[in-house]
Amino acid sequence: MDPTASLELGVDRSSPVPLYFQLSQQLESAIEQGTLTPGSLLGNEIELAARLGLSRPTVRQAIQSLVDKGLLVRRRGVGTQVVHSKVRRPLELSSLYDDLEAAGQRPATRVLVNTVVPASGEVAAALGVAEGGEVHRIERLRLAHGEPMAYLTNYLPPGLLDLDTGHLEATGLYRLMRAAGITLHSARQTIGARAATPAEAERLGEAKGAPLLTMERVTFDDTGRAVEFGTHTYRPSRYSFEFQLLVRS
Repeated sequence: MDPTASLELGVDRSSPVPLYFQLSQQLESAIEQGTLTPGSLLGNEIELAARLGLSRPTVRQAIQSLVDKGLLVRRRGVGTQVVHSKVRRPLELSSLYDDLEAAGQRPATRVLVNTVVPASGEVAAALGVAEGGEVHRIERLRLAHGEPMAYLTNYLPPGLLDLDTGHLEATGLYRLMRAAGITLHSARQTIGARAATPAEAERLGEAKGAPLLTMERVTFDDTGRAVEFGTHTYRPSRYSFEFQLLVRS
């Protein structure tokens, strides 16, 4: 059964908003709200066009716009399938693990590096430790529903907490910090974008040179001590940052 048959889809022909965009917005809303669940197969474009009184090119354009956003995928021999909705992360001091759980995305983690290394100048400056001194480095691939979402590299001061690989794969870093009695207070964060290196593309399942979101964050506890320096890369088709902007009075 076509899952869109149960949706109250419709278009306003008197509206200046293009018909394809009206339809794509309604389908996107159904995906974000979970009405169209991951794995659902959309019905035939011709049938959907006939049901809504739209042309097939209009319906195809609406569906293609959601394919471009990463919300639908066309699979040869299968059809057009709903994938997992994009995670919109608010700009607040939260972990990716918590954000994925809140979005119903079933997070999982693969720890690829868990070691002690000499602090580079950048890491030493971020954490307030001596250059060349020991710091803990962890690299993790964060997944949702088995699909790569982000590659996370974090540096922590030595002796801060027990960074057991099993614990890191079972939960989020910030949860481990809170469990160890560390009170997270604030962070300094920078967001950017750049092309994926071959290694990054392979880790995240993207094409070489594909655009990636980047984030650098230094996190402080309630005593003002730097407890973490993170450099992360995210798939923009699956992830975005959400801002709230206020007018300064």
